[in-house]
Amino acid sequence: MSDNLYEIKGLNKYYGKFQALKDVDISIGKGKIIGLLGRNGAGKSTLLRSMLGLLHYQGEISYQGVDIRQLKHHLFEDVAFIPDVNNIDDRLKVKELIEYVKGIHPRWNMEQYEILLAKSDLPLDKSIGKLSKGMKTKLYLLLTLSLDTDMLLLDEPTLGLDIAFRKEFLNTILGDYFSEEKSIIISTHQVEEVEQILQEIIFIDKGKIILHDNVEHLKDSYHLVSISGDRLEELTSRGARQISHTFGRYHGILPADVEIEGAEYNRPGLADLFLAFTGGSNE
Repeated sequence: MSDNLYEIKGLNKYYGKFQALKDVDISIGKGKIIGLLGRNGAGKSTLLRSMLGLLHYQGEISYQGVDIRQLKHHLFEDVAFIPDVNNIDDRLKVKELIEYVKGIHPRWNMEQYEILLAKSDLPLDKSIGKLSKGMKTKLYLLLTLSLDTDMLLLDEPTLGLDIAFRKEFLNTILGDYFSEEKSIIISTHQVEEVEQILQEIIFIDKGKIILHDNVEHLKDSYHLVSISGDRLEELTSRGARQISHTFGRYHGILPADVEIEGAEYNRPGLADLFLAFTGGSNE
């Protein structure tokens, strides 16, 4: 059995003539929280759905050493997915959906479910169609974390939610799911709110994997350098990336071993590094 949960090699995905994924090669280890960062349309959702076997693709995707096409629906016994919450059937009551999932999933953990339910304020007798987006997300989270899976895929999980619920969401993920044997991939194009919990980061741009690295190693490898407005050439001559100009100073990303006398140095954020590697923003 592979030491990695997922092995992906030479993954390509076309929608007609449009190529959404281009020669993707990545490995996902156990006990990792991984950010999948890319702009809208970069291929994040396509990659996650391919990993679930929900799309036809070219290439190889294996889970714990077995091709996912051989696993078929059994893959969902080990891998949980939180997609757009609008896919939930609004006609059901909250308790009806819970009973349905409880009845069909072989890895339902009743003890975990009761702990999570006690923490939540979900109205069991209310129709799902009458819930707010935040409450729908909480319901999906409750269902997903009540399953004894080894892998959790999150596709823009907090998009459109208020700041208080986003914090609660992340705390629940860390406190009630993550362990050294489980892994989480969080797909986002706004990395700032999850940056502090990520151990690894994957940059995807126009269907290509630009980078896959340990977050601390990546941040230690670069500086965000700031110099006075009359010293731009010193940045450009050293190959600085993502140069910007604010408050009379120039800023750019440089390798950590490149020094400029009299410059100010700061640790870059993942958003800074993503733009440096992909050449700016089209948002």
